[in-house]
Amino acid sequence: MSPLISYSIIALLIVGIISVIISAYNKLIMLKNNVDKAFFNIDVLLKQRADEIPNLIKVVKESMHYEEATLTKLTELRTSYFSSNKQEEKIGLSNQMDALVNSIFVISENYPDLKANKNFTMLQQRVSGIEDAIADRREFYNESINMYNIGIAEFPPVILAKLLGYKEKALLQITALEKKYDGIQF
Repeated sequence: MSPLISYSIIALLIVGIISVIISAYNKLIMLKNNVDKAFFNIDVLLKQRADEIPNLIKVVKESMHYEEATLTKLTELRTSYFSSNKQEEKIGLSNQMDALVNSIFVISENYPDLKANKNFTMLQQRVSGIEDAIADRREFYNESINMYNIGIAEFPPVILAKLLGYKEKALLQITALEKKYDGIQF
């Protein structure tokens, strides 16, 4: 084999390897940016829900004196949510807040005065509207997370992902209460 052919083959191999690395890097950047975009889209709604929590607690406290621990925990989660700058931590806190907000609505069934309170009803409708919007964006966010997690686990991008410090990200979960359906009740 002539030296010219040998150098050509080596040059083609180097160009091929560089192309694979560039392609993998670009794919990882695209996946990471999609996750960030999806998070920023849903973060707006998560903040709106967190903003409604003090009003909800205020109204609920007037009627529910026996659920203080739930309300205190919800306040702590809200405070932690606003003080956190980490996407993963915010997702975890949001998942916990989601469960507690829904439990307050379930607990309210035991308090007829609270259910009849106009302010509580309006807040419940407002939070339910925000929850519906969150559900819509949760699907896009979780799809972006899924694509990202697959992208950093595929070969050969997995090598580059480990070098860049990319780690698997958590999904925004659906609470058990959201999965539950009791049928139509009168």
